[in-house]
Amino acid sequence: MIWPKAVQDRVKIGGDREILRTYPYRSACPSTVWAELAAGAERELFLAGYTNYFFWTQVPHFSATLRRLAESGCRVRILLGDPDGEVTRQREVIEDVALSVSTRIRMTLGELDRLGHVDGMEARFSAAEDAVNHVSLSVFRFDEQALVTPHLARLVGHDSPLLHLRRHGDAGMFDRFAEHAEELWERSVPVQP
Repeated sequence: MIWPKAVQDRVKIGGDREILRTYPYRSACPSTVWAELAAGAERELFLAGYTNYFFWTQVPHFSATLRRLAESGCRVRILLGDPDGEVTRQREVIEDVALSVSTRIRMTLGELDRLGHVDGMEARFSAAEDAVNHVSLSVFRFDEQALVTPHLARLVGHDSPLLHLRRHGDAGMFDRFAEHAEELWERSVPVQP
């Protein structure tokens, strides 16, 4: 036996090696993690959360970060749920919170409007037929790292668990979640100013 059991129990060697950290709640992930991942993206920043509003409340100068990334050649994409869609209305009934899903989406849209047109940055709404898949899983990609939130039944995003992933190879967890987000993006429709 090359590796003692104590080492085998602590060293990630299988599919779980892509998992850097887990959090029982998205809100337990420090805002510094979100800020560092966003600021450090060079090629790809893809926010495929249903509302994405919390970036502007948790990440200092987030609009300036988005502008800087896009202007430096980073592809910046933001995928949102339709604030007027049926799935959004259903989710509002399920969550039953004062800061409704449509309000959170509109907060993001307001921030994007204030940001104005930025070459290299695009915002879209998920297609109506994909909304139920979009609302149940948020994928936030920063180059080869991602923060993923599988939404639990009646909980809002910040109360659902979060996985921090780093890509290590083809067809791993990172790729599977990234492909989910890409599939939603392919059928999405542009947000009109």
